[in-house]
Amino acid sequence: DSPETTPFISKPTETTVIPIKDSTIDVEHSSSSVTISKEQFQELLKHVGDSNRTQSGIANPGALGLGGFALTTFILSVFNAGSYLINIKLEPVVLPVALFYGGLAQFLAGMWEFKVNNTFGATAFTSYGSFWMSFAGYVHFIVPQIKQAGNVKKATGLFLLAWFIFTLIMNVAAAKTSKFLFILFTVLNITFLLLIIGNLGGLPLIVNIGGWFGILTAFVAWYGCAAIVINSTFKKSLLPLGPLA
Repeated sequence: DSPETTPFISKPTETTVIPIKDSTIDVEHSSSSVTISKEQFQELLKHVGDSNRTQSGIANPGALGLGGFALTTFILSVFNAGSYLINIKLEPVVLPVALFYGGLAQFLAGMWEFKVNNTFGATAFTSYGSFWMSFAGYVHFIVPQIKQAGNVKKATGLFLLAWFIFTLIMNVAAAKTSKFLFILFTVLNITFLLLIIGNLGGLPLIVNIGGWFGILTAFVAWYGCAAIVINSTFKKSLLPLGPLA
């Protein structure tokens, strides 16, 4: 069986080798052939490049994007889940991970999704990569400035509210992609909603519950990452992603 495809899985580009003769070029495909002049072939090269170069599909960027999203979400969510899991004073450990793996690496994965003409993956990865980089900047630069005014929770709630709206849009689009993506964005929306209510309403328990949903979100994303890597490596669908469309 071949691996299941999702918007995060790209297919390699097929190529045709064109042999060069003295004055004409024969282009053969299956049982048919066509002959063009050498001048026509040179014109063709202007559009497709050197005749000795072959094209190939790039590696699937979805695994990197999901991996960066999952790991960073997991670390932050452990702290959101409550001090009985880990010392809250260690929370700054999230920042370098959010900046480089959840942020930069995921953003680059989105750029590669543009390369394979995947609008959904490109939008998701570049946006959530930007989310993590902006979160790191918010915590490091903005929170210390507004902490004395006592507005950190409300500012955080507003920050998350904007991303909740964006995630709703992606959730609607995910309904036309795969069961995996629809589940991922649904759980992520629940996580955002709980964190928004907890921060704007000053309800620490709701934030803790949101942290547990964040941990669940991370494991769902890790599953997708594992499915892409394992399925593509073994050339078969060992971890199903459940296509909807």
